[in-house]
Amino acid sequence: MKPIHFLDAGTVPVPRRRRLLLALAAAPFVAGLSFVPRAARAAQQAVIEGRDRWLFPAWESYVDDDTPACLKVVDLIGAAVGKLTAHGIHCTIVVAPLKARAAADKLPEGAALSPSVAQRYAAILAHGKQAGLDFVDAVSALANVDTSQDSTYIRADYHWSGHTAEAVADATADRLSAAGPLRGELSDPPALGDWTESMDFGDLATLLPPERRRVIGKDRFIVRDEPDGGGLLADAVPVVQVVGNSMVQPYLGFPQRLAHTLARPVGLTWTFGDTGPWKTLLNYLESPAFAKQKPQALVWQFNEGQMAFGPNASGQWDAPSIMAESAWLDRVEKALAQ
Repeated sequence: MKPIHFLDAGTVPVPRRRRLLLALAAAPFVAGLSFVPRAARAAQQAVIEGRDRWLFPAWESYVDDDTPACLKVVDLIGAAVGKLTAHGIHCTIVVAPLKARAAADKLPEGAALSPSVAQRYAAILAHGKQAGLDFVDAVSALANVDTSQDSTYIRADYHWSGHTAEAVADATADRLSAAGPLRGELSDPPALGDWTESMDFGDLATLLPPERRRVIGKDRFIVRDEPDGGGLLADAVPVVQVVGNSMVQPYLGFPQRLAHTLARPVGLTWTFGDTGPWKTLLNYLESPAFAKQKPQALVWQFNEGQMAFGPNASGQWDAPSIMAESAWLDRVEKALAQ
C-alpha cells in the first residue's frame, strides 16, 4: 500500500479549497479574523503597504526586539520536547519566518528589519541547538524556492507560497531522516498533483478599504491540484504527525510534500493563528487518535511573529487557549501518559 498523508478528523474536512486561506476575511476587521492574533485586532492599522503593492501584517513588528521572550519560549518548547522524547516521540520544530524577513526588499521605502530582529531567527535556532532541540532552518530553505516561478511569500497574503511550503517540507524531511530511520517499509510515495494557478485577493488585501483593495489587486495563487482520489486514506496510521497553524494547511501542500518526500503516512492537526501552538498541540495530544496510536515523530510548527508568546499570553490567543505554563505542561504530561 502506498503511504498517503492522513488528515486528522478534527481538522477542516475539505482540504484543498481556497476559502481556507481567506477564512473569516469577509467579516469586518473589528469582528476578528481567524488568522490574526487577538492582540492585533485593536490595531488601528492592520496592514502595511510596501513596495510593488506588497502587503505586510502590521501586528508583526519588524523593529521591536523581543528576542529574550522568544528564547524563553524556546525553553518552554524544550520542556515539552523532553516529555515527548521520554515517551518515545521525536519532535522537529519548524518556525515560519516573518514575512518581512522573507521579502525585506518589498518593505516600504526606507524601512528595514532592525538589527535585533534581523538576528532574531538565528538566535532562536542557536538557543534551540544549545538545548539539543531539532529545529528546521526555514530561512535557509527559502533559498531553494525558484523565485522565477513563484515568490517566497504571497504578495498580498499573510502566508508563504506553495513552493515555499514544499521547500520547508523537504528541509523538515531532511531533519527527520537525520534523526534516525522511520517505521515501516519505504515504498512508492503518494502522488503530487500538477501545479495550478488561480487569481484571488490575498487575506491581507481583504483587510483594506475597497478602493485600496482594488489598487492592490488580486494575487496569483500557485498550488498543486489534488491527485485523483484526493490523496487521502482515512484509516492510515501516521508515522509523522504535523501540528501547526495555517502555514501547514493542506491548501499550500506542506503535509503532502512531507509525505511524498518521506514515503510515509503523515498526519495533520492544524488551527488558525489565534488558537496558538500550545492549544493546538494539546488538541492533538488529547485526541482519541493520539491515544489509540502514537506517532514516531511530531513536527511542531510556529510563526516567528508569535514566538514571544507562551500559553499564558492573555490577549494574544482566544480565551479557551490561554492557560498557565505549568497547567499546560501538566496537560501535555497527562496526555502523553494516557
